[in-house]
Amino acid sequence: MKSFHPLAALMFAALVFGTGLPATAGEGHDHGDAAPVATGPALPRFAAVSETFELVGVLNGKQITLYLDRAADNAPVTDAQIELEIGGAKLKAEKHEDAYEVVLAAAPQPGVLPITATVTAGKEVDLLAGELDLHEEAHADEAAHVHSWKEYAGWAAAALAGLSVLILIGRRLAASRQRRAGAAA
Repeated sequence: MKSFHPLAALMFAALVFGTGLPATAGEGHDHGDAAPVATGPALPRFAAVSETFELVGVLNGKQITLYLDRAADNAPVTDAQIELEIGGAKLKAEKHEDAYEVVLAAAPQPGVLPITATVTAGKEVDLLAGELDLHEEAHADEAAHVHSWKEYAGWAAAALAGLSVLILIGRRLAASRQRRAGAAA
């Protein structure tokens, strides 16, 4: 009786180590040559909303970029004056294209920062309040982790050990089949 354990071992090796062939999409499932999207942690942000305005601030180091919209229709407000109060310091935002910017004296420390914004747009004046919640990077060391050759060697040894076990099981199954087939004859 013929044993198929080498085929099973090859199939297992193909599953563990992959075939190296690129995956192709079927008809109607091609998404074109889309640019890859960078992923990672989002920048810290805060939101402050009133009946008239919606303000979103995005912190990048010492710079806060502010986006101001009308609450009723989400239309951008491009002709406003914004004054922020962060931790007791008053800062006036400067207009930059479709947003406003504020530069802090120093990057804020982790914790919760109360933020108050006074928005003046034409005859409308509004006071908005929000909080910027900054956390220390809990997994910063994991994000920068680089695998060493020892880790790869350990993974390869584990894969080879698993493959060896499968081959041994296949041989024992083949031998038991041959004994049963020989006993039946």
